[in-house]
Amino acid sequence: MKRFLSHSFLLQIAVSLLLVLLLFMNKSQGSPIRFAKYSFSVTTKVDALPPAIPPSSTQPQPFIPLLAPSPLIPFTNNSVPKLSGHCSLNFSAAQDIMTTTATDCWTSFAPYLANVVCCPQFDAMLVTLIGQSSKYSGVLALNTTHAHHCLSDVQKVLASQGANRDLKKICSVHPTNLTEASCPVVFVDEFESIVDTSRLLTACRKIDPVNECCDQVCQNAIHYAARKIALNDLSNSDGNHSLPWPTTRINDCKNIVLRWLANKLDPSTANSVFRGLSNCNLNRVCPLVLPNVTSVVKECGNLINNQTACCKAIKSYVSYLQEQSFVTNLQALKCATSLGKKLQQENVSKNVYNLCRISLKDFSLQVGLQESGCLLPSLPSNAVFDGTSGIGFICDLNDNIVAPWPTTSYSLPSSCNRTTKLPSLPTATSSQNGKNHTTVLLQTGFSGLIFSSFQSNGSCKI
Repeated sequence: MKRFLSHSFLLQIAVSLLLVLLLFMNKSQGSPIRFAKYSFSVTTKVDALPPAIPPSSTQPQPFIPLLAPSPLIPFTNNSVPKLSGHCSLNFSAAQDIMTTTATDCWTSFAPYLANVVCCPQFDAMLVTLIGQSSKYSGVLALNTTHAHHCLSDVQKVLASQGANRDLKKICSVHPTNLTEASCPVVFVDEFESIVDTSRLLTACRKIDPVNECCDQVCQNAIHYAARKIALNDLSNSDGNHSLPWPTTRINDCKNIVLRWLANKLDPSTANSVFRGLSNCNLNRVCPLVLPNVTSVVKECGNLINNQTACCKAIKSYVSYLQEQSFVTNLQALKCATSLGKKLQQENVSKNVYNLCRISLKDFSLQVGLQESGCLLPSLPSNAVFDGTSGIGFICDLNDNIVAPWPTTSYSLPSSCNRTTKLPSLPTATSSQNGKNHTTVLLQTGFSGLIFSSFQSNGSCKI
């Protein structure tokens, strides 16, 4: 009897040791890839087939993990990306910014946040990378060969952190964007011998993202410096009028100026400055593609005979716009005005926005179970990764501001008009009891993207 108990006890110990060994092996399968302040832990590769398993005479048993990974956590590759070895950019100098970019441009998220968050951050990161690397190379541009390798390597590093694998296409970035293009100045020493660097640095060391868009202190300093270096070799051009001049060359030289600023500022400050500058440009235009309005004109043109048919037509038209991307509150104003003018040119004189209750939120992507439009802040913002809830961003689901219908006496409110109340952050209506913003979370499923949201109380600050 004692021998039987002894054998049973030893068997239990052996089984326990085996379970501990299996758990240890499972834990080691998905070692986290640590990058900056975020750590993504992976247990399986989402884009790879499972390894071949030899046939067995016994029925295979399913493996049940102790804790399944959250579906909200972006999956990364199981291995460190294989880089070209021909890129001289110092990735470690801007690793925090690269992590931010990977989050802002996460997989299926990227196309929907491209114009407001992802691409502005991607562009700022590239400028910062080249500028930081110029501290050691003394050069503010890459040659064509290195530009191809570096852009490919950057995309691989970002993809390993969960970013979309096709950012070059989404953000229309090409290797030439990393070169000097038509700008004649590429060396740091030469740049500093031509430009009043003290004036430039004073104007752009720190910017206010609201005032800069109106006062344009830093933007004017950048333009002045770009024009100075663009003119540098024209005296020696022997009247060669084939040179790209003036707009193209000045724009190419602006990139050189921005890289020089990234050379002098710390990566985080440089990134903030570049995001603020890009925000001034993106809020000036409507990023949506407005298709032909024939179907709306047919039901709403001249005298409206059937209000129901008219509203159905305009809402159907707007629903197409809602499939394109998220927009900021200022961009929504631009889009509403642009569409209104387009309809008026086709003899739609009635205010169909008011008639059919079309609000500014209707011009942005719809989220949540209530299918409400999400307006992003007009100030620069980023997506945020949280290990518990996943990836999310703040947007406005509360304000039901009726879209403004253009009139002869109506002019689009300018964010630079000090008397105009245009919130840079989402604000609540009086009936919302202090619920002034919503955090939108992204989940992935077999059917695509699922946007969920939850309300937050209190003030929200960028």
